[in-house]
Amino acid sequence: MKKTEKSDLNAVDISLDDVFARLSEIYESGVTELSLHDASLASDSEKLCSLAQKFLDFAPDMFVSVVVEPHALTKKVIEMFSQLYSSLEIPVRGTEKNGTLLFDKKLFSSKAAMLNSSGTVFGFEMEWAVQTGDTFRQFRDRLDFSVSLYPNHIDFPQFEKKEFCIPKSTGIYSSKDIDFSRGMAFACLVFYTYGRAVPWFLSVIKPLKISPSSFFADFEEWQLCNNCSFESGFKPAAVAHKDIEKMQLAFIREKYEEKKCTQYLAAAEDLIKLNGAFSRVAEEGEESVVKTSYNPDDILSPYAYDLAQFCDNVTMEECSVKVFAASDSPDYKIL
Repeated sequence: MKKTEKSDLNAVDISLDDVFARLSEIYESGVTELSLHDASLASDSEKLCSLAQKFLDFAPDMFVSVVVEPHALTKKVIEMFSQLYSSLEIPVRGTEKNGTLLFDKKLFSSKAAMLNSSGTVFGFEMEWAVQTGDTFRQFRDRLDFSVSLYPNHIDFPQFEKKEFCIPKSTGIYSSKDIDFSRGMAFACLVFYTYGRAVPWFLSVIKPLKISPSSFFADFEEWQLCNNCSFESGFKPAAVAHKDIEKMQLAFIREKYEEKKCTQYLAAAEDLIKLNGAFSRVAEEGEESVVKTSYNPDDILSPYAYDLAQFCDNVTMEECSVKVFAASDSPDYKIL
């Protein structure tokens, strides 16, 4: 699901040293969320462990978002942050060498596997046309690869600045490709991140037989036609998740019809609606009743990871499903 929106430490003039020295005081003052973007912290495993212990000791209920470089994600760091209400933000960038951008997929794969195994929430931060040697093809490859690792969210810092920063075109990254990248990134931000799509995204696009980047490129065209693109000034943070879910469902129907795989559409819609309802219970405390075409026990099982096999082997069963808050986590029951 989309991470909880966080306060900006810089906006309230709190330094990392202040957090270490005055966390108990900050917590007792009523602050519930902190975001830490500190270069010295991001690369220092020992300091990250010390920070996690500080939160465990003095502010166990406070949400903390921390930027962490992938090489600093040791087993101990991950284990400690898995005990916190936290999100680790991992920059997805390459290493510049002699004008070429090298990207270590093995490093990111191993760290993501550790994070997913521990249940630690993490997201990726990604840019385009910023590093020397970057190309449109490499950006698309980074985006496809990142989605395959099941991050909770993918953010693009270039959109978060007060004025959007337009990268300069180069001999290997044209202005046209920069525009394509921006549209693709914004589509990903809306559909995947603000759409809280991580639990179902790869399952739903599998029948379409297209890459995530191609899917986002198509969604950007849909956004342009429906006045909800970057160019139209659409602000996903200002829109209720239920409204973004309506956009997701409308676009998925269109793509399944285009690719002639509507026999899997009902299952795909069930996945989107049920997971969306769970996310709204967790994030907004909003309970709901969802009409499904399959039994929720089936649609929420591992069998639904492959919709083609699922639909070939599972019988449809119309249900009304109440999704509600339980003691430990959201739950559901068939009405």
